[in-house]
Amino acid sequence: MTNILEKANEIVNLRSEEKERMYGPFNEGMERAAEILSGMIGQKVNAIFMYKAMIALKLSRESYCHKEDNLLDAIAYLGAMHNYINNKK
Repeated sequence: MTNILEKANEIVNLRSEEKERMYGPFNEGMERAAEILSGMIGQKVNAIFMYKAMIALKLSRESYCHKEDNLLDAIAYLGAMHNYINNKK
Protein backbone atom coordinates (compact mmCIF):
# COMPACT_ATOMS: atom_id res chain seq x y z
CA MET A 1 0.00 0.00 0.00
CA THR A 2 1.41 3.36 -1.04
CA ASN A 3 1.29 6.10 1.56
CA ILE A 4 0.03 9.62 0.85
CA LEU A 5 3.53 11.12 0.67
CA GLU A 6 4.61 8.58 -1.95
CA LYS A 7 1.46 9.31 -3.97
CA ALA A 8 2.09 13.05 -3.77
CA ASN A 9 5.68 12.54 -4.93
CA GLU A 10 4.41 10.52 -7.88
CA ILE A 11 1.98 13.28 -8.84
CA VAL A 12 4.49 16.12 -8.50
CA ASN A 13 7.76 14.56 -9.58
CA LEU A 14 7.10 11.42 -11.59
CA ARG A 15 4.12 12.29 -13.78
CA SER A 16 5.06 15.83 -14.76
CA GLU A 17 5.48 14.97 -18.46
CA GLU A 18 2.00 13.48 -18.66
CA LYS A 19 0.42 16.53 -17.03
CA GLU A 20 2.39 18.92 -19.25
CA ARG A 21 0.91 17.31 -22.34
CA MET A 22 -2.59 17.94 -21.01
CA TYR A 23 -2.29 21.35 -19.31
CA GLY A 24 1.13 22.76 -20.10
CA PRO A 25 4.01 23.02 -17.63
CA PHE A 26 2.65 23.18 -14.09
CA ASN A 27 4.80 26.08 -12.90
CA GLU A 28 4.01 28.07 -16.03
CA GLY A 29 0.32 27.43 -15.42
CA MET A 30 0.57 28.81 -11.89
CA GLU A 31 2.39 31.90 -13.18
CA ARG A 32 -0.31 32.40 -15.82
CA ALA A 33 -3.07 31.93 -13.22
CA ALA A 34 -1.37 34.57 -11.06
CA GLU A 35 -1.38 37.02 -14.00
CA ILE A 36 -5.07 36.35 -14.67
CA LEU A 37 -6.02 36.75 -11.00
CA SER A 38 -3.94 39.93 -10.78
CA GLY A 39 -5.96 41.39 -13.64
CA MET A 40 -9.24 40.27 -12.10
CA ILE A 41 -8.63 41.82 -8.68
CA GLY A 42 -6.39 44.74 -9.61
CA GLN A 43 -3.62 43.61 -7.27
CA LYS A 44 -0.37 41.89 -8.17
CA VAL A 45 -0.14 38.28 -7.01
CA ASN A 46 2.55 35.75 -7.88
CA ALA A 47 2.73 32.01 -8.48
CA ILE A 48 3.61 31.30 -4.84
CA PHE A 49 0.39 33.05 -3.82
CA MET A 50 -1.49 30.76 -6.24
CA TYR A 51 0.09 27.65 -4.71
CA LYS A 52 -0.92 28.86 -1.25
CA ALA A 53 -4.46 29.60 -2.46
CA MET A 54 -4.80 26.09 -3.88
CA ILE A 55 -3.50 24.57 -0.63
CA ALA A 56 -6.02 26.67 1.30
CA LEU A 57 -8.82 25.50 -1.00
CA LYS A 58 -7.93 21.85 -0.47
CA LEU A 59 -7.76 22.29 3.33
CA SER A 60 -11.07 24.16 3.27
CA ARG A 61 -12.69 21.25 1.46
CA GLU A 62 -11.17 18.86 3.99
CA SER A 63 -12.73 20.87 6.83
CA TYR A 64 -16.17 20.01 5.46
CA CYS A 65 -15.61 16.40 4.58
CA HIS A 66 -12.58 14.16 4.90
CA LYS A 67 -11.43 12.75 1.61
CA GLU A 68 -7.96 11.44 1.03
CA ASP A 69 -7.88 13.33 -2.26
CA ASN A 70 -8.11 16.67 -0.40
CA LEU A 71 -5.04 15.86 1.66
CA LEU A 72 -3.20 14.32 -1.27
CA ASP A 73 -3.74 17.41 -3.41
CA ALA A 74 -2.70 19.74 -0.55
CA ILE A 75 0.53 17.79 -0.07
CA ALA A 76 1.14 17.72 -3.82
CA TYR A 77 0.70 21.51 -4.03
CA LEU A 78 3.12 21.93 -1.12
CA GLY A 79 5.68 19.76 -2.91
CA ALA A 80 5.16 21.60 -6.19
CA MET A 81 5.54 24.96 -4.43
CA HIS A 82 8.78 23.73 -2.85
CA ASN A 83 10.08 22.72 -6.29
CA TYR A 84 9.01 26.07 -7.74
CA ILE A 85 10.84 28.02 -5.03
CA ASN A 86 13.98 25.91 -5.43
CA ASN A 87 13.94 26.28 -9.22
CA LYS A 88 13.68 30.08 -8.93
CA LYS A 89 16.88 30.27 -6.85
